Amino acid sequence: MQFKDIVGHINIKKKLIETVTKNRISHAQLFLGNEGSGKMSLALAYAQYVNCENPTETDSCGECKSCKKIQKIAHPDLHFVYPVVRTPKFSKPVSTDFIDKWREFLDKNKHLSYNDWLNFIGTDNLQGSIYAQESQEIIRIVNLKTFEAKYKILIIYMPEKMNISASNKLLKAIEEPPPNTLFILVSEDESQIITTIRSRTQLIKIENLSQEEIIIELSKNYEFADNQLITETAKIANGNYIYAKNIVEDELNPQESSKLQSFNYFSTMMRAAYGLKINEIITLSNNLSTLGREKQKEFLIYSNRMIRENFILNETKQHTDLNYLTKKELEFSSKFSIFITEKNIFELHEEFNKAYADIERNASAKILFLDLILKIAQLLKKK
Repeated sequence: MQFKDIVGHINIKKKLIETVTKNRISHAQLFLGNEGSGKMSLALAYAQYVNCENPTETDSCGECKSCKKIQKIAHPDLHFVYPVVRTPKFSKPVSTDFIDKWREFLDKNKHLSYNDWLNFIGTDNLQGSIYAQESQEIIRIVNLKTFEAKYKILIIYMPEKMNISASNKLLKAIEEPPPNTLFILVSEDESQIITTIRSRTQLIKIENLSQEEIIIELSKNYEFADNQLITETAKIANGNYIYAKNIVEDELNPQESSKLQSFNYFSTMMRAAYGLKINEIITLSNNLSTLGREKQKEFLIYSNRMIRENFILNETKQHTDLNYLTKKELEFSSKFSIFITEKNIFELHEEFNKAYADIERNASAKILFLDLILKIAQLLKKK
């Protein structure tokens, strides 16, 4: 991965390059950004630049032995830690158990999504985590000598998913780093990373992509997509390229759309809740309970977003630049939005957030969704 392959982030790229050219590489860095901002691509491009044998003033050469190995995710001095799941084959999993899948996933996806990664490895009803046993792997990596590069680099994807035991081992490694060791943490939520780790990293804040940058990336990757679709999608995505990509792919392949599934569940939920249709409510709660835990969480995040969009639509009484709705979502919301007001918006958000937290604690999904829909039925009457 080279910097030239990454859309946008001109100032960040310049700053990262200067840390190398001016010999000011912080041994522990936190790349913090929202989903779809390109933070993992920047981390990979930076790792390649740091160990490039013939770097230029603007990028790695892309041709030396080090660059080619990093591009293939096969460099002996480049290591990864990322969330994994327990399987019949791996009862105490660590990242290296899934390294072949990880290489394949990185090769296919320039912009990484946590949910896409878990779907890629087939999690079913499981939630991803960086488990306690990963701590021994972190110690092993840290104690390795560099094989051939200037720096041994450990990229930790989604450190907020790290078990406390693994976090403590990482903290110790960051506090007492061996020479020429670089830790790059790639995160979406720094509040879930233990404070002592955050305080020992240099923060690299990755901003969302602009609408124009998303248009450029979509146009490059979806040459046959309609220009109007790309322009409207870039606006709706609100800086999240992964969300933009999913919208375009949903339009091109609606039968495979996960977002369409979330929309259908949401619209069905709201209609059943408002009409207090008990049989439909029970059927829906049963259907939602059969989804995997990560898909349930994804649906709750989607629902919370839709509540926000409908509230704004109701307040403005028209579709404005403040709304980020697809055509199908807008068609539904133009009628539904009148039920989302200042009288219930905060309580609805609270109920979805509570349900999300309960899912993470492995609550009974069937009971949880039944209770959630019944509470929504009460709140919708507050309009």
